[in-house]
Amino acid sequence: MTTTTDNSPLLNRYNSYADGFGEVLATVPAEAWSNPSPCDGWTARDVVAHVVDSQRDFFAGHDVDLGTTPPFDDPAAAWQAHRDAVASRLADPAIADRAFDGHFGPTTIGETLIRFYGFDMIAHRWDVATAAALDHRFTDDQLTEMETAADGFGDALYSEGVCERLEVPAGADRQTALLARLGRRA
Repeated sequence: MTTTTDNSPLLNRYNSYADGFGEVLATVPAEAWSNPSPCDGWTARDVVAHVVDSQRDFFAGHDVDLGTTPPFDDPAAAWQAHRDAVASRLADPAIADRAFDGHFGPTTIGETLIRFYGFDMIAHRWDVATAAALDHRFTDDQLTEMETAADGFGDALYSEGVCERLEVPAGADRQTALLARLGRRA
């Protein structure tokens, strides 16, 4: 667990994840938001709502108010409003460094946001892009980060509501193999 007096590195990492997610959202045509996503039962709009709501729930569970939930009529704008609210809270070391006992042991709000929710902001880029019939390729660094996170989650990755365990197709490229590991068929 890390305590900081300068939250720039943490804030920069959050902004990198959040801005990457936002860049994908900005490319989604208005008519594609109601398209089904690879996440069973969710539209592209629902995926964005999930990412926002899960982060809001996390902060609320630690008595951090992010303000009013943005409306999702424009998911990209809702994301930007949410991203700005989170970034402003993470800039405060008293919030980012707040310690608690997490699912995987002692941690902080900032570490959890980066390690778990950062993973979410990378993985769900593909879900939203796929719903909009856009091609999305992860970088090698993003693939490594998600593979490492998936290893760390262990069997918890396959808990109810997270993802189903799929067989990796023979001859799959690295992204397809990772997506299968994350319950997605590429």
